[in-house]
Amino acid sequence: MNFDNLPAINASLNALSTLLLVRGFMLIRAKRIEQHRKMMISAFVVSTIFLACYLLHKWHLYSTTGSYNTTFSGTGTWRTIYLVLLFSHVSLAATVPVLALITINRGLNMRVELHKKIAKITFPIWLYVSVTGVIVYFMLYQWFRAAV
Repeated sequence: MNFDNLPAINASLNALSTLLLVRGFMLIRAKRIEQHRKMMISAFVVSTIFLACYLLHKWHLYSTTGSYNTTFSGTGTWRTIYLVLLFSHVSLAATVPVLALITINRGLNMRVELHKKIAKITFPIWLYVSVTGVIVYFMLYQWFRAAV
């Protein structure tokens, strides 16, 4: 396996998760419950695969460089923007697995009112994390070439 491709794979998985989340939202708005369920479970599976690939990337990075992180090479205002974005992304990303599991569990068990209540919290956080994950990738690996 070419571990150098993992950041791009991770960004692609985040982008796919974003599309699945938005489609799932549209489906529930159209009261297409079964399709919504399938879409949201798919988003969770994709996000889980992302997490496994992300951890694999961190392990590989550490085993080859001695660091778990890739250094952002931008400076000035771009560095500030990146750090604020990264901090909010990482902070909220830590909540997504728990929120998603609770939300999915309530939905699958047809605890509709409780599902709706937490989904109003889970959805925007999960969507934000997915979108900012792609932005972080572009900032770190495309717009400002990464220094390891």
